[in-house]
Amino acid sequence: MERILEGHNRFLAEVFPVQRQKFKLLAGLQAPEWLFITCSDSRVVPHLILGVGPGDLFVARAIGNIVPVTGNDVDGCTATIEYAVEALKVKHAVVCGHSDCGAVKATLDRKHLEKLPKVHHWLRHIEGAFTHRQPLNPADGEQSELGSLIRGNVVAQLHNLRAQPSVARALTEGRLTVQGWYYDIATGRIERYDEAERRFVGLTE
Repeated sequence: MERILEGHNRFLAEVFPVQRQKFKLLAGLQAPEWLFITCSDSRVVPHLILGVGPGDLFVARAIGNIVPVTGNDVDGCTATIEYAVEALKVKHAVVCGHSDCGAVKATLDRKHLEKLPKVHHWLRHIEGAFTHRQPLNPADGEQSELGSLIRGNVVAQLHNLRAQPSVARALTEGRLTVQGWYYDIATGRIERYDEAERRFVGLTE
């Protein structure tokens, strides 16, 4: 807790004063252009990775960067997506997975989920990853099998995102773009899913 308090004091002393005017504007209004759907993993820090600041990203986080498709059920992720698309009118939506994803690991070996019934239930939404498994990437080394499935999960959740009613409407109206990304923790690099070529390529390609 002490470390957190020290960090907040540094924010008040060093960061906030420099951006005081921006925070003043943000205090009564937010207008992000990007909806960023990613994993709850502590190693994934969207604003740091992308070099953006307060007010730039509307972030939805859940284990496995999952976008559930569950009929009339209500959950935090899909409610966040609906709000971002319909109320905030974001222009872009990204589903971002990452290397060494524990959620995808757990789908391969569920014996460790005996005491985690809610997690076990949530991870059923990752099953589509097996259908969309990607080619092995030699750069992943010993994690190539896992990496192919993690990327497959990004593609699966991208399909789920497109199936959300609010997203489907926005895509039809031409006011929203959607993308699937894979973030490699060890290198800091991001790959994007090229839907035309049905493979992951460098973010800037």
